[in-house]
Amino acid sequence: MLTITWEPMTLQLKTIFRIAHGASAQRRNVIVRVEEGLGEAAGVAYHGETPERIIDYLQTVQIAGDPLHLVDLLAQLPQTGSRAGRAAVDMALHDLWGKRLGQPLYRLLGLNPAQAPPTSFTIAMDDPQAMARRAAAAGMPIIKIKVGGENDEAMVRAIREATDARLQVDANGGWTREQAAAIIPRLTEYDLQMVEQPLPAGDIEGLRWLRAQNLGAPIFADEAIKTPADILAHAGAVDGVVIKLAKSGGIRPALTMIALARTLDMQVMIGCMVETAVAVTAAAHLAPLCDYADLDGPMLIANDPFSGLRYDGARLLLPDRPGLGVELNN
Repeated sequence: MLTITWEPMTLQLKTIFRIAHGASAQRRNVIVRVEEGLGEAAGVAYHGETPERIIDYLQTVQIAGDPLHLVDLLAQLPQTGSRAGRAAVDMALHDLWGKRLGQPLYRLLGLNPAQAPPTSFTIAMDDPQAMARRAAAAGMPIIKIKVGGENDEAMVRAIREATDARLQVDANGGWTREQAAAIIPRLTEYDLQMVEQPLPAGDIEGLRWLRAQNLGAPIFADEAIKTPADILAHAGAVDGVVIKLAKSGGIRPALTMIALARTLDMQVMIGCMVETAVAVTAAAHLAPLCDYADLDGPMLIANDPFSGLRYDGARLLLPDRPGLGVELNN
């Protein structure tokens, strides 16, 4: 039987992180170890995930077998309960697999890390001028702006005046159909790269209707995309999907979802929650398969105890150490 341990961790954010779902100064995640393999579960309340629920799931996990027989081990994971908890064990098993084989995960997957797209940098909702100052100070070439409130156009306009970066907006489901149809054409005047989750998760017909309006920017679904079935349900309703390990249940399910999205001619963004270098580095190993990356989690955290993925501006630099390549800081 493989040894599984876990440790709750409170992440302190550098600034208040405000989105359409609410605001927070902390996030409570769980670090998971399977033997020497590392994983992370994100306790995101609006996805129904809490540290308590994650730990309840982890207490049900029993894995036996050779760490090199990765598929056999993954098949032993309970499929119900915490999806974030399952993702953490999945990451840890992939990390363990790579460490036992002495190879970084991207190499075992046959991927070229140089093909990873640059990451965006997220600016949470705030006073428009404060958001503009943060965007300018970041100096990043791609800025994702959290919207879904009363000052959306003012926020986007202020950031556009402060930077020539490519802009994305993420409403986190904060608009109605009518609001989205009215505001997206105005926001496209500021040269938008995409609009993420304009409508509440589950309003697939609303997304289909919105996309048919040809409002001038690609529409991506995020919150509702958790399984391959969700991708199938959104076919034709959106231009792309956002895949996150914490939602999908880990690396192996995410690989399936990326392949399915490609089959359906959808674009793919690989994203993250507010997570340490453990989970974000795990996601970055899949970035060469994707069109866009939103992997800025470690940049938002003041007390990340791990090192792994590094940034050259927006460029993702994957570690070449075995497995995920993540280490605990000294």
